Amino acid sequence: MSGPKHSCGVVGIIATYNVVPALHKTLMIIQHRGQESAGLSVFSDGRLHTVRDNGLVQFALGPEKVNDIEGSVGIGHVRYSTAGSKSVLNAQPLTVTTSFGTLAIAHNGDITNFLELREKYLAAGTSFLTDSDSELVSKVLSKYMTQYNDPIRAMKSMMTELEGSYALAILINDRLFGVRDPYGIRPLCIGEIEDGHVIVSESAAIDALNGTFIRDVAPGEIIEVMHDHFIPYQGSSQKHKAHCMFEWVYFARPDSVIDEREVYDVRKRIGEILARECPADVDMIMPIPDSGRAHAIGFSIASGVPYEEGFMKNRFAERTFILPDQKERELAVSMKMNPIKSTVEGKRMVIVDDSIVRGTTLKKLISMLRKAGAREVHVRVGSPPVIAPCYYGVDMKSRDQFVANGHTVEEVCDIIGADSLGYISIEGLIEAIDKPEGDLCLACVNGRYPTRIPGEVHRFQSTLRSEF
Repeated sequence: MSGPKHSCGVVGIIATYNVVPALHKTLMIIQHRGQESAGLSVFSDGRLHTVRDNGLVQFALGPEKVNDIEGSVGIGHVRYSTAGSKSVLNAQPLTVTTSFGTLAIAHNGDITNFLELREKYLAAGTSFLTDSDSELVSKVLSKYMTQYNDPIRAMKSMMTELEGSYALAILINDRLFGVRDPYGIRPLCIGEIEDGHVIVSESAAIDALNGTFIRDVAPGEIIEVMHDHFIPYQGSSQKHKAHCMFEWVYFARPDSVIDEREVYDVRKRIGEILARECPADVDMIMPIPDSGRAHAIGFSIASGVPYEEGFMKNRFAERTFILPDQKERELAVSMKMNPIKSTVEGKRMVIVDDSIVRGTTLKKLISMLRKAGAREVHVRVGSPPVIAPCYYGVDMKSRDQFVANGHTVEEVCDIIGADSLGYISIEGLIEAIDKPEGDLCLACVNGRYPTRIPGEVHRFQSTLRSEF
């Protein structure tokens, strides 16, 4: 509720039976990754069948829309817009009819050289129906498919043009492919299900299908997926990795495994390190539901201070981040959260959240706790201060929206109305994720970007471009 918003979730399934129910179930499981629109495409009877609409999965893909669709191979998508408008035209999968047949793409991430490439393709006579970077991906791939009539060669060439982040599920007629950007910024994994295989943004979806997680798709890898096996191809020779640290901190479901690290375990470890780095003399530890729960459990374990649930969450309230006016968002906070007075009254507490971006929601929640009788409210945060924009699929685009910019920790503490404020250090976060610093994208907290962004510091000397 109070954290940053991610872009999308993707899935592709191939089996010996109708995969539409499995696609629908998977999209429900990864619904947290995008709640503005949903869609699916399946190939059967020699053609592509696509349904997509704005809204949650259960509405965008209701029974009346998908019951008549069948196919043994398909892809799906849930979207939160970070590039392009919220128009239903930008809902995915995006489909293209070409000389080689039909193409459907589901994309998670942001193409950072989108404007440059779009101008190039417009000048060459390519037309666009949307303002989405995902449509650009489909046009680039279509060009190379027409040129080579070879999906693998076409995808390798596509990767030489695209910069930024992308995890793709692609249908080319009845062939299913998964592609991950050369830095592995956005996640993608592969699993085995009954008489079939699945590629998906998060492994929790594989568990929900009673499947077996096989492995993550490697950065820069292309996977062709069949019902009984899959074939990996090296799509890029890029040597660096830059996994998004926010996947572990906030985005992914706690029961997912992202690049060999279980999300719940990382979040609990973040809380333990927070307790070590930013201790507090308090009576109880409580989370901001639901994003701070595992962090708070870890803090409680390490500190020996009891864990309590201090907020009751209304799961049917409107999502605050989609409301256009700040006053409306603040009113919606009180509709969504209500303090449990018997828990918080007279208590000194630490509340744990995953991150602070604007700080407005947290300020309102602290005020609510004080009105409910809290004696002291201390805040601990599971990520370092967010100071720089994300260009890779997270809705944090401008520096002026970050409360940590231009303010000390003490000043942010005063702004949100807390008794004390502590963030995990960058070193502590790296320790919790348990991956080398060079394998992580930490740009939003250290200002050093893994790819070339005009006006920003590029932490690698190499580029995405390579020859094939």
